[in-house]
Amino acid sequence: MNRTGITAALTDLLFTPGLDLDEAADRHFAPDYRQRTDGRWDDRTAFLAHIAHLREVVAGGTVEVHDELVDGDRYADRHTVTVTKNDGSTVRMEVYLFGEFAPDGRFRRVEETTLMLAGAEADRNLGSAR
Repeated sequence: MNRTGITAALTDLLFTPGLDLDEAADRHFAPDYRQRTDGRWDDRTAFLAHIAHLREVVAGGTVEVHDELVDGDRYADRHTVTVTKNDGSTVRMEVYLFGEFAPDGRFRRVEETTLMLAGAEADRNLGSAR
């Protein structure tokens, strides 16, 4: 089984602007996907609204995975996302993530906490901005 990972998912969602958002989401997220970011739960529709918003403000970026663990259908990682916004500013966030895979290897659930390492105070909610 091919499993997705956070680097592939975020690269397709945020850093590949020519890729259709729904196609990118279908590659990495199950139809019943749910995500909790910093305590706020979203279903797949709300999650994709968040990603659509980010696509409007993000010019590019990278994902660096520091720690990653897969055990059966469970996934955990610690990664840093560095984003360059359209205005030229940079935001770096460290993310602590726990997730669950669907049987087909896509994410079914993600729960994450974000820690802003660099960026403007107004970017602190970038992980859940709409």
